[in-house]
Amino acid sequence: MLARLITLAATFSLAGLAQAAATQYPLTIDNCGKPQTFAQAPERAVTIGQAGTEILYSLGLGDKLVGTSLWFNNVLPEFKAQNDKVERLADNDPSFEAVIGKRPQLLTVQFEWMVGPQGVVGTREQFSDLKIPTYLLPSDCEGKDNLVGADGTRTQNFQIDTIYKSVSQLAEIFDVQERGQQLNAELKGRLDNATRKLAGKDLSNTSAVFWFSSADLEIDPYVAGRQGVADFMLQTLGVRNVVESSEEWPTVGWETLAKANPTWIIIARMDRRRFPADDFQKKLEFLHQDPVTKNMDAVKNNRIIILDADAMQAGVRLFRGLETLASAFASGKAEQP
Repeated sequence: MLARLITLAATFSLAGLAQAAATQYPLTIDNCGKPQTFAQAPERAVTIGQAGTEILYSLGLGDKLVGTSLWFNNVLPEFKAQNDKVERLADNDPSFEAVIGKRPQLLTVQFEWMVGPQGVVGTREQFSDLKIPTYLLPSDCEGKDNLVGADGTRTQNFQIDTIYKSVSQLAEIFDVQERGQQLNAELKGRLDNATRKLAGKDLSNTSAVFWFSSADLEIDPYVAGRQGVADFMLQTLGVRNVVESSEEWPTVGWETLAKANPTWIIIARMDRRRFPADDFQKKLEFLHQDPVTKNMDAVKNNRIIILDADAMQAGVRLFRGLETLASAFASGKAEQP
């Protein structure tokens, strides 16, 4: 993996990156307003959230993982062999006891609603009392109020730099800074590649909606709001989000969405099955059969993009998701699985 990243970094003309200084321990990092101190590089880490898991795998730190949880999709193929060696504590949220039972020296958390003031797994204070440092991905705390709305509400636009920050800080915690630099170089290269695909293309009249899931297919779907990760993807590519809410994933009625008539519908593909609509095939069936949705231009013209759910989150898959969207927007065709 490291060799592949080095090759990609060279491709982006970043092979000459300055050699990073070794981490000086004890290391204290301010994380979402709470300082976390590490006496040494963690030897045992647990993750709650696929984004953090795949960042650690991308940094070549899979051997430090002793437990994972909260998965939307199957792990990226290049990490399957490593992931098979790591215990999955839960497909969704793990118990507090399951996490501490692994005796982690680091707990990486994707969403504050998992570990936070009202965390379903626990609070950061509970883990701190047990001398377990917690690292919340900055993408879920910076410019966001997680006490408003089911999945939190953005107070500022999502910033892509929060992903690069996660990579850099986790690399520093584990004393693998050069790997962090190389991974960020790869991610920035993917972002540049996505935008280049649309160079010179006018998308000012193009719009889209992200459909993540639905608690039931007969009720309003969870769609991407403004200012969040998915909205950032659209803005980066010059496409307008038809949803106006600042909630991360608000529910919006199909009548309202049909009236907005987006050019594209982007649906999440998941391997989890918490809700029936987690199955993208059921989403497709609904769109083509429902009397409201079947008359939407995007449905009639098959402008439906299927995207991994975790590509709509703040992690390494987001950049692959950008490339997928850019290819569809450039060609006017959605590649079907």
